[in-house]
Amino acid sequence: MFVRKMTPSQSSLFGEIDDLQDLTFIERPIRRSLKTAEEIDKLTVDEDLNDIERAVYLLSSGEDVQQASVIINLPILVRQNPAETFRRVVPKVREVLHVAGADMQLAAAGSFLTVLQDDIVLIQTHTHSILQIVLLNLDHRDTVVSNAWLETLLSAIDALPKDTIRQEILSPLLSKHQLSQSVPARLASCRILGKVVGKFESSIVKKDLLPLIRSLCQDVEYEVRACMCRQLENITRGIGLDHTKVEVLPELVELAQDEASTVRLAAFDTIINLLEMFDSDDRTCVIFPLVKAFCEKCFKGDEAVLASLSYQYGKLCHGLSESFTDEQHLWFLEFYKKLCCLGLQHENGHCESQPYPLELENKYALVRRNCAYNFPAIVLYADPNHFLSELYRTFSSLCHDPEISVRRTAAGGFHEVVKLLGPNVHYIHKEIIALLQDDSLEVLDALLNNIQETLELATSRGEGAGPESKQVNIPDLVPALVAAEQKTASSLHWRVHEKLLQCYSCLPRVVSGDQIYFRFFQRMFSIITTNNVLPVQREAVRTLCVFLRCNRKQEQRQEIISKIKQELAQGRSYWNRLRYLDLCEITIDLFSKSYFCKHFLIPALELVNDPVANVRYKLCYMLPKLRSTIKATDKHLLQQLEFCVRKLLCREKDKDVVVTLRKVKLLDQKKEKEETLLLEMVSDLPLV
Repeated sequence: MFVRKMTPSQSSLFGEIDDLQDLTFIERPIRRSLKTAEEIDKLTVDEDLNDIERAVYLLSSGEDVQQASVIINLPILVRQNPAETFRRVVPKVREVLHVAGADMQLAAAGSFLTVLQDDIVLIQTHTHSILQIVLLNLDHRDTVVSNAWLETLLSAIDALPKDTIRQEILSPLLSKHQLSQSVPARLASCRILGKVVGKFESSIVKKDLLPLIRSLCQDVEYEVRACMCRQLENITRGIGLDHTKVEVLPELVELAQDEASTVRLAAFDTIINLLEMFDSDDRTCVIFPLVKAFCEKCFKGDEAVLASLSYQYGKLCHGLSESFTDEQHLWFLEFYKKLCCLGLQHENGHCESQPYPLELENKYALVRRNCAYNFPAIVLYADPNHFLSELYRTFSSLCHDPEISVRRTAAGGFHEVVKLLGPNVHYIHKEIIALLQDDSLEVLDALLNNIQETLELATSRGEGAGPESKQVNIPDLVPALVAAEQKTASSLHWRVHEKLLQCYSCLPRVVSGDQIYFRFFQRMFSIITTNNVLPVQREAVRTLCVFLRCNRKQEQRQEIISKIKQELAQGRSYWNRLRYLDLCEITIDLFSKSYFCKHFLIPALELVNDPVANVRYKLCYMLPKLRSTIKATDKHLLQQLEFCVRKLLCREKDKDVVVTLRKVKLLDQKKEKEETLLLEMVSDLPLV
């Protein structure tokens, strides 16, 4: 019987119990899922059967889950008893696979691959039976299953001997009339040919394989032509340069002019990957006209192929550049500029997207992004000395592109352009500022990956300037950096903010000390004392220490140190005092021990009286490191450190702090004993 008066919490509890009672229907499907006695009997196997007999029994009479288990564990059976497994189990697996579902087929493909790759001598005598199963299932009606078996076969080819490949794989392939085969079977033939060609001598490839390869290159289905075309790279490397010129190049030329864009794209990619295989005459007389026609056709309306063309463009230009005439060289450069502006209109020096259907606009944006990716390669191709006249406007367009992905890619490769320009890097100072002030944090994030190298090179006068010369000033650099930091600070992307602060450590090599003092120091203090993200706070502490280390004016250094003590070591928030201890760890690494002891040690030791246990806890951990900064002759500081430790031992009430202190002391004593023991061992060594 329930009590009539209940507290609010009790009322809520009983309300939840009533709600749970309404959910008892959940039990019903659980009960129905339990196995009946009859079902359990079906799943029960005689314990007296050995592994082979159990596998045969389950494959013959077991449930699907039991048959799948046998197939998955087939490699284990082969290792334990190869002869009996191949004699009794593998034939049963073949029968099961004839009616098996997709999951079991996929499991079998993986198991047979493991078996084929195992280094067991007895397996070699049974390779025929394994490959028969693999080849039989290549024609499976389920595309996923047939592809799995194909991947099994292709992976197994690496482990199979040449004679086995020729007898078991190539002979059936060559004896079949390809047009009578299904499209998936012909696609599989293409990939098999591309894989096995490297196993045989060029004479065998030319005699036995090239006729079939040519036939598949001219297949009535464009998917087959494209697939075979992509295998021509492997085939070319297998037959050598002489046969390539006579046998493969004509096929590539024809495929590059195919009616299907997929085939043309495959031919184009293959040609680029094989450029080094062609001699200068072939490049000038065959490849250049072919690629030029390909580029023009793509630009006029084959947007799908333009993406691949733009991505490969840098590689294409460098592969052909040595064979170019001046006219050909200029044509490719001008075509690249057209690709960079595809889908844009220029107004007042900036780019705006023209109104296109969304799908087409996205394709054009991808082309421009690929152009941005290739820009450093094109600078090298055009000669950095001609950057201002030939490529500056194009680069500025990419840096101001309306698509974020294009600007992000340009920012990611900015440092490469800076390195290539060398003493002419001042040409792109405006673009540095533009990307630092970009509306998208993605663009800024990409620029930050190499911003230190970028800024240092961009402000350097070159090798002949001398170490004492002033750095080149980049107009508006400091305001742009300040604005970038404020933008990241106000966003939720704290990792970008942390990265930017980390990059600030290069500023002493980029801008003047006064600029750092008046524009950045106070901001570091503000971040340390007000930001809510710990990694950002710590990075600001580290950056502050770097700024202090590089500051050359004594008055400014003293003011900064005084501010550190006042706002951090004696700060009202215990978070600020914790950051002071972080600062101490960093300054120990950055400054000399005497400088640290003079300015930072005493405020750290005074934190022994801190009212917050977390601060005293962190101080305990730092005691050995603080001790290492004090010289043995400095008795006064050693006494203060000892007084600090005694005070903690005598007065500390927080258990965690006491435990930590004792651990630190014990560890220090252990190290001291080890050092003493080592000295004694050395003194005991006999004199030579």
